[in-house]
Amino acid sequence: MSDTQTPSDYYAHPTATIDDGAHIGARTKIWHYSHVSPRAHIGEGCSLGQNVFVAPGVTIGNGVKIQNNVSIYEGVILDDYVFCGPSMVFTNVRTPRSEFPRNTSADYTVTHVKRGASIGANATIVTGITLHEGAFVAAGAVVTHDVPPYTIVAGVPARPVGYMSASGDRLDFTDTDTVTDSTGHTYHKVSDTDIRRLT
Repeated sequence: MSDTQTPSDYYAHPTATIDDGAHIGARTKIWHYSHVSPRAHIGEGCSLGQNVFVAPGVTIGNGVKIQNNVSIYEGVILDDYVFCGPSMVFTNVRTPRSEFPRNTSADYTVTHVKRGASIGANATIVTGITLHEGAFVAAGAVVTHDVPPYTIVAGVPARPVGYMSASGDRLDFTDTDTVTDSTGHTYHKVSDTDIRRLT
């Protein structure tokens, strides 16, 4: 915890461990048996469920929801309003070996989850990829490549199966390249891998 921050800025369950040097934004809630490491930076209005681990130096944006049993390892960046479902898995080393450890910051590759992306329960995100804005990873998927904006992926390995707006509406571009969702936001399909929010 920083020198200028007080625990009253956020809520941490008595069983949670908050290491010195962690920064936690206002209105964030950290639940049972979770652990936030030194130099971790968690934004405002986040929710960390039971048994969540946040590694040293990790950056988590505002409004992020991390469900039970998720570890955010060094090298993972979560932008604002990311959702991590229960027991989903991040990795941060491409070729792990026990006999020849790769456990320094120089060994880790970056996984970037951009604003509003959602990751379903028990999904696995292989290190070094980017989930772009509004991407949606189905439960149990194994993601081995970047996911384009507002694209739904599912399966092992994960493949595109459709499109979804930021508010969670399925986007059907069958008859038109421009679709408006239930909240009035409009999306344009430039190509199969390039969906753009216009309004």
